[in-house]
Amino acid sequence: NAGVALVEEPVCVLINPDAELVDGSLADLGGELLAAGAPARILAPAVLSPDGTRQDTAHLDPGSGLHLLRALVPPAALPGRLRTIVDPWRAESSRRVGWAVGACLVARTDTLRGLGPFDERIFMYAEDMDLGLRAAAAGVETVFRPDARVVHQDAHSTAVAFGGEPFELLERQRRAVIGEHRGADAVRRHDRVWLLTYANRIALKTLTRRPTERERRQLAALWRLRDEPARLAAPSES
Repeated sequence: NAGVALVEEPVCVLINPDAELVDGSLADLGGELLAAGAPARILAPAVLSPDGTRQDTAHLDPGSGLHLLRALVPPAALPGRLRTIVDPWRAESSRRVGWAVGACLVARTDTLRGLGPFDERIFMYAEDMDLGLRAAAAGVETVFRPDARVVHQDAHSTAVAFGGEPFELLERQRRAVIGEHRGADAVRRHDRVWLLTYANRIALKTLTRRPTERERRQLAALWRLRDEPARLAAPSES
């Protein structure tokens, strides 16, 4: 937020310090945003792991009914077109998404300033979901652009800080953002869908004799939080 407040360029790229630029594609996105008549948008490039595989950085709106389909059927088992509908980050062409992970986002500076950009009650995790939901409410689309790319060392810093993936913090923050924007009923729907998702993944991986530790930890984290009020804390409470 401090950087966006001070920058003098007409376009901002919000990017993690452990991300690497590999070509001029972000500059191309910036030029597109500055073209005459271009709408205010947040553009999200494809984010690649060092081995070249895509990270799941573009997501459905958290209220989408497609989450139930993802819970019942693993996206990898769906036909190609349907797979990209439920997992937007797999798309090979530009598409609107509910929100995108903040590892790399490109927007006009005035767009970001008008949106905040980030809610400072959220120190880590789900601040990007919150940004996407507030942007959509303000008529600003978030668009996944697989024709642009960066390489990202996923969890390079947080794995050290938290000793691995902080599943409970991740779930708490997501629930808080959904509660802030959509209310308690939406949080309960979110909990049911994701508990089902994790349970089905555990069952399928068990049948195929693959490790289930990650999914078990995710399920346990959300189960512990299911009766906890979902709200964003004031800065003094963080």
